[in-house]
Amino acid sequence: MSRKPKTNKKHLPSHLAIIMDGNGRWAKKKGYVRSIGHKNGVDALREITTACAEIGIKFLTVYAFSTENWNRPKSEVKALMTLLVSSLKKELKTLMKNDVRLSAIGDISLLPAKCRRELLEVMDMTKDNQRMVLSLALSYSSRVEMVQCMKKIGQKLLENQISISDIDEALVRNNLFTFGMPDPDLLIRTGGEQRVSNYLLWQIAYCELYFSEKLWPEFTREDLMIALEDFEQRERRFGKTSEQIAQEEETLP
Repeated sequence: MSRKPKTNKKHLPSHLAIIMDGNGRWAKKKGYVRSIGHKNGVDALREITTACAEIGIKFLTVYAFSTENWNRPKSEVKALMTLLVSSLKKELKTLMKNDVRLSAIGDISLLPAKCRRELLEVMDMTKDNQRMVLSLALSYSSRVEMVQCMKKIGQKLLENQISISDIDEALVRNNLFTFGMPDPDLLIRTGGEQRVSNYLLWQIAYCELYFSEKLWPEFTREDLMIALEDFEQRERRFGKTSEQIAQEEETLP
């Protein structure tokens, strides 16, 4: 029997972000080529996506391919793109079964035409699903995201659509790739590394961080539940005092 989190839904993160690190190292440890690690990483993502949908997480955003990843050996990039194409349609049944809508953030114009076409098709096929949004960060860079945001706002200034006084956090948020999503409450990184690697830098300002030694293909539903139980123990003050938080929780229904 799969383990359920020792928490109620009001203590679950509304938005969970994951850095899926360790596919290549997992393959090397097993004596496989790196592409096998990425294939097993897809299996892990399927399990975690299903678990998140079942327990009530509304948004799941995973770091699938960064802009820096384009600098990897051409053979590995080609294998990753081929895997993306083959996986999207294969996972459609799982997405539909779990009522999950697929989305993407990043500069997907840089993806090979076939990858981009398959991605957009699956996004369209799942657009009416309501249970959870799974966002793939593809060809993604948080710094690029923020530069593009500044360009959009600058263009609106030039066209007199807005004034300097209109620029605030809400305007920035509305011009990021993640427009329409709440900020992540919890960021999980697998693979033992303890850094955020140019991922959702604006959005994780008050996010809780959880680092797992497990390599991504080894990360299971059980590991997810452990991370969620750890999250429940965190006191999220957002600049307030513990006493203020306690008083607010007492007034909750």
